[in-house]
Amino acid sequence: QVQLVESGGGLVQAGGSLRLSCAASGRTFSNYHMGWFRQAPGKEREFVAAISWGGHNTYYTDSVKGRFTISRVNAKNTVYLQMNSLKPEDTAVYYCAALDRTKTTSWGTKAPNEFDYWGQGTQVTVSS
Repeated sequence: QVQLVESGGGLVQAGGSLRLSCAASGRTFSNYHMGWFRQAPGKEREFVAAISWGGHNTYYTDSVKGRFTISRVNAKNTVYLQMNSLKPEDTAVYYCAALDRTKTTSWGTKAPNEFDYWGQGTQVTVSS
Protein backbone atom coordinates (compact mmCIF):
# COMPACT_ATOMS: atom_id res chain seq x y z
CA GLN A 1 0.00 0.00 0.00
CA VAL A 2 0.99 3.58 -0.65
CA GLN A 3 -0.55 6.40 1.33
CA LEU A 4 -0.70 9.82 -0.33
CA VAL A 5 -1.51 13.11 1.38
CA GLU A 6 -1.94 16.31 -0.60
CA SER A 7 -1.50 19.83 0.76
CA GLY A 8 -1.10 23.38 -0.47
CA GLY A 9 -4.51 24.09 -1.91
CA GLY A 10 -6.42 27.28 -1.22
CA LEU A 11 -8.06 30.35 -2.64
CA VAL A 12 -6.09 32.49 -5.07
CA GLN A 13 -6.91 35.27 -7.52
CA ALA A 14 -6.66 34.72 -11.23
CA GLY A 15 -3.07 35.14 -12.37
CA GLY A 16 -1.72 33.95 -9.04
CA SER A 17 0.29 30.89 -8.09
CA LEU A 18 0.05 27.91 -5.78
CA ARG A 19 2.32 24.95 -5.11
CA LEU A 20 0.71 21.66 -4.25
CA SER A 21 2.60 18.95 -2.41
CA CYS A 22 1.89 15.25 -2.10
CA ALA A 23 3.68 13.27 0.59
CA ALA A 24 3.91 9.52 0.14
CA SER A 25 4.43 6.78 2.68
CA GLY A 26 4.36 3.02 2.65
CA ARG A 27 6.14 1.34 -0.23
CA THR A 28 9.29 2.66 -1.92
CA PHE A 29 8.40 5.99 -3.51
CA SER A 30 10.80 5.57 -6.43
CA ASN A 31 8.92 2.46 -7.52
CA TYR A 32 6.15 4.71 -8.75
CA HIS A 33 5.53 7.22 -11.47
CA MET A 34 3.40 10.01 -10.01
CA GLY A 35 0.53 11.99 -11.41
CA TRP A 36 -1.78 14.87 -10.63
CA PHE A 37 -5.45 14.87 -11.57
CA ARG A 38 -8.28 17.30 -10.89
CA GLN A 39 -12.02 17.16 -10.64
CA ALA A 40 -14.36 20.12 -10.88
CA PRO A 41 -17.96 19.96 -9.62
CA GLY A 42 -20.14 18.01 -12.02
CA LYS A 43 -17.21 16.95 -14.18
CA GLU A 44 -15.15 13.81 -14.55
CA ARG A 45 -11.71 13.49 -13.04
CA GLU A 46 -9.14 14.69 -15.56
CA PHE A 47 -5.43 14.20 -15.96
CA VAL A 48 -3.16 17.19 -15.30
CA ALA A 49 0.48 16.04 -15.25
CA ALA A 50 2.73 13.07 -14.59
CA ILE A 51 6.39 12.48 -13.80
CA SER A 52 8.47 9.35 -14.17
CA TRP A 53 9.86 7.46 -11.20
CA GLY A 54 13.29 9.13 -11.48
CA GLY A 55 11.96 12.56 -12.35
CA HIS A 56 13.52 12.65 -15.83
CA ASN A 57 10.35 12.58 -17.90
CA THR A 58 7.08 14.48 -17.64
CA TYR A 59 3.92 15.02 -19.63
CA TYR A 60 1.01 17.41 -19.25
CA THR A 61 -2.48 17.99 -20.47
CA ASP A 62 -2.54 20.73 -23.10
CA SER A 63 -4.49 23.24 -21.01
CA VAL A 64 -1.74 23.54 -18.37
CA LYS A 65 1.38 23.36 -20.53
CA GLY A 66 3.62 26.34 -19.88
CA ARG A 67 1.78 27.20 -16.65
CA PHE A 68 2.13 24.11 -14.43
CA THR A 69 5.29 22.20 -13.53
CA ILE A 70 5.42 18.79 -11.90
CA SER A 71 8.50 17.75 -9.96
CA ARG A 72 9.54 15.26 -7.31
CA VAL A 73 12.15 14.76 -4.62
CA ASN A 74 12.52 11.06 -3.99
CA ALA A 75 14.62 11.62 -0.88
CA LYS A 76 11.60 13.41 0.61
CA ASN A 77 8.97 11.02 -0.82
CA THR A 78 7.20 14.07 -2.21
CA VAL A 79 5.81 15.18 -5.55
CA TYR A 80 4.94 18.79 -6.30
CA LEU A 81 2.74 20.69 -8.70
CA GLN A 82 3.76 24.31 -9.21
CA MET A 83 0.81 26.18 -10.69
CA ASN A 84 1.35 29.63 -12.18
CA SER A 85 -0.92 32.02 -14.10
CA LEU A 86 -3.94 30.35 -12.56
CA LYS A 87 -7.32 30.74 -14.23
CA PRO A 88 -10.85 30.34 -12.84
CA GLU A 89 -11.21 27.20 -14.95
CA ASP A 90 -8.39 25.61 -12.92
CA THR A 91 -10.75 25.51 -9.93
CA ALA A 92 -11.10 21.88 -8.81
CA VAL A 93 -10.13 19.33 -6.22
CA TYR A 94 -6.60 18.23 -7.06
CA TYR A 95 -5.51 14.64 -6.44
CA CYS A 96 -2.13 13.01 -6.60
CA ALA A 97 -1.85 9.41 -7.71
CA ALA A 98 0.81 6.72 -7.94
CA LEU A 99 1.42 4.41 -10.89
CA ASP A 100 3.50 1.25 -10.44
CA ARG A 101 6.50 1.66 -12.76
CA THR A 102 6.64 -2.05 -13.49
CA LYS A 103 3.45 -1.52 -15.51
CA THR A 104 5.59 -0.37 -18.43
CA THR A 105 2.77 -0.05 -20.90
CA SER A 106 1.02 2.48 -18.68
CA TRP A 107 3.67 5.22 -18.89
CA GLY A 108 2.09 8.06 -20.82
CA THR A 109 -1.43 7.17 -19.77
CA LYS A 110 -3.92 9.86 -18.79
CA ALA A 111 -6.54 7.39 -17.61
CA PRO A 112 -7.36 7.58 -13.91
CA ASN A 113 -8.09 3.88 -13.71
CA GLU A 114 -4.49 3.06 -14.68
CA PHE A 115 -3.19 4.60 -11.47
CA ASP A 116 -2.89 2.40 -8.42
CA TYR A 117 -3.12 4.68 -5.39
CA TRP A 118 -4.82 8.00 -4.69
CA GLY A 119 -4.76 10.76 -2.14
CA GLN A 120 -7.81 12.43 -0.63
CA GLY A 121 -7.45 15.63 -2.62
CA THR A 122 -6.92 19.31 -1.92
CA GLN A 123 -9.24 22.11 -3.03
CA VAL A 124 -7.95 24.83 -5.36
CA THR A 125 -10.23 27.79 -5.99
CA VAL A 126 -9.28 30.54 -8.42
CA SER A 127 -11.37 33.70 -8.25
CA SER A 128 -11.83 36.01 -11.21
